Amino acid sequence: MYAQHRQAGFTLLEMIVVLVIIGLLMGLVGPRLFHQADRAKVQTAETQVKMLRGALETMRLDIGRFPTTQEGLELLRHKPSDPTIATLWHGPYLDGPVPMDPWGHPYVYADQPSREQKITLYSLGPQGKPGAGDAIGYLPADQTGTELP
Repeated sequence: MYAQHRQAGFTLLEMIVVLVIIGLLMGLVGPRLFHQADRAKVQTAETQVKMLRGALETMRLDIGRFPTTQEGLELLRHKPSDPTIATLWHGPYLDGPVPMDPWGHPYVYADQPSREQKITLYSLGPQGKPGAGDAIGYLPADQTGTELP
């Protein structure tokens, strides 16, 4: 009689069943993971806005004013060209460059008061578009989004 040798391994049906189970698990777990990642980005933006506000407040104590809209957040890193202010400036007020928001967009700064602060400072949010409704920070009075306390 011939000895039958069966090769060890998985059949195609077993592989398909395993892939279906993995797909079902990813369908349940995947959205939760992506939601957590999105929430972490929002929390990072909130933290960065507060950190930038703190650096702006420190600089304001030194030079007596916030940067103008034209000077922007770069005044936190680079000495002003105006000699009167340059002698009062004791920066840089940030370690490293001015950060981008978690979605890769620059923070919006203006020397106009927001609803709650003396300045306007915010991230445009995930969409990166003004007026999208998902901005985060100290927003102008006419814009909606996530306000910080």
